[in-house]
Amino acid sequence: MHEPSASTRELMAENETLRARMAYLLEQAERNHEIMCRHQAFDLQIVGAGSFPELVGTIFRTLPVISELDTVTLSLVDPDADIYTVMHRLGVDFEGFPNLMFCEHAVELGFDMSPERRPHPILGPYAPSQHCAVFPHPPAGLQSVALVPLLRNTRLIGSLNLGSADPARFTPNLGTDFVEHMGSIIAICLENVISNEMLKYIGLTDSLTGVYNRRYMDRRLLEEIARARRQGYRLSCMYIDIDHFKRVNDTVGHQGGDDVLREVCGRIKAELRMSDALGRFGGEEFVVLLIDADLESASMVAQRIRASVAAEPVSLGGGERVDVTVSIGVAALSDFARDNAIEGVAQELVASADAALYQAKAGGRNKVVTFA
Repeated sequence: MHEPSASTRELMAENETLRARMAYLLEQAERNHEIMCRHQAFDLQIVGAGSFPELVGTIFRTLPVISELDTVTLSLVDPDADIYTVMHRLGVDFEGFPNLMFCEHAVELGFDMSPERRPHPILGPYAPSQHCAVFPHPPAGLQSVALVPLLRNTRLIGSLNLGSADPARFTPNLGTDFVEHMGSIIAICLENVISNEMLKYIGLTDSLTGVYNRRYMDRRLLEEIARARRQGYRLSCMYIDIDHFKRVNDTVGHQGGDDVLREVCGRIKAELRMSDALGRFGGEEFVVLLIDADLESASMVAQRIRASVAAEPVSLGGGERVDVTVSIGVAALSDFARDNAIEGVAQELVASADAALYQAKAGGRNKVVTFA
C-alpha cells in the first residue's frame, strides 16, 4: 500500500483542521443560541414583573445565572428619596436587596455626563477603591466589571453593575451592544414598574397630608393582625381627633385649616417609628397602628403626640399662629384567638380606640384615654 504523498497528507491535515474548526464554530453557535434563549426568557420575566420587588428580585436572582456572573448590583438615581420612601411605605423589605443602592445625583455613577455625549458602558478591571460604591459586598476574587447606564429618553435613571471573577470577561476593547441592549430593556421595565408603584401609592394616600388614606389603613390593619397572631407580638391602635377643628376653619379659613392638618400630621409622624402606620380617616380624624407595642407603650407614645401638638402654636401661611390640641383614644389587640375572624377583630380594635377617644373628648379634650 502506497504512502500518501506529501500534498495528500497536507490536504488531509487541512481537512482535519477545518473539521475541528467547524465543530468549534457549531459548538459556539449552539452555546450562543442557548445564551440568547436564556436571555429572551429573562426579558419576558422582567417585562412581566408586576411589582418593584418582583422585578428587582428577578434581576438579582436570574441574571447572574444566565449570564454566568459572580455578582450583579443595581444603582438607582433617587434625588429626593421618592422611590425609596414610596417603596418602603408599600412594604418593600430593602434588607432583602443588599445589592440595591440609591444615589442622589446621576453624576455619582461615574459615567461621562457631557451634554453632547450619550453615556456608554464602562468595562475594565475591578478596582476596590473605585468601585466600592457600586459593589458594596464584592465576592472574593472579583476581577472585571461592567457598569451599564440605564437610560430613559437620554435621562440616566441608574446603573446595572456586572462583576466576574474572570479578568478577561469585561475588557475596555470588548463590544458593548449586548449589555447596552440588556440595559435598555431593564431601564424600560424599571421605569414602568416604578411609575405603576407610584400610582398605587397615590391611590393609598391622602392627597392633602401625604399620609395613608382609610382604604390603605383598613387593608394594613388586617395584614398586621394576621402577622401579630403568627408572630405573637402586640398591636395597638390610636384614634386621634383635632379638638374644635370647625372653630379653626371658621377662624382662619379652610386654607389655614389645611395648614393645621399638615402640621399636626408632621408632629404625629415625628413621634412614630418607621414600622408604624399613620392614616387619615376623614376630616380631622387620624388612626395610628403601633407595631409590637402594648397598651402601656402606646399610651406613652400618645402622650408624647398630645404634648407635641399642644406645645407650640401652628404657624399658618399668612403669618398667623393658632393654638391646636388633640384628643387621643388608645386600644390594644387583646387576644390572638384563631376562631375570631380577622375582619371582626380589626373592627373591634378601631371601635375600642374610637370609644376611648369619645371619653377623652367628653372629659375636656387635650387628653389621652386608654380603652379599659
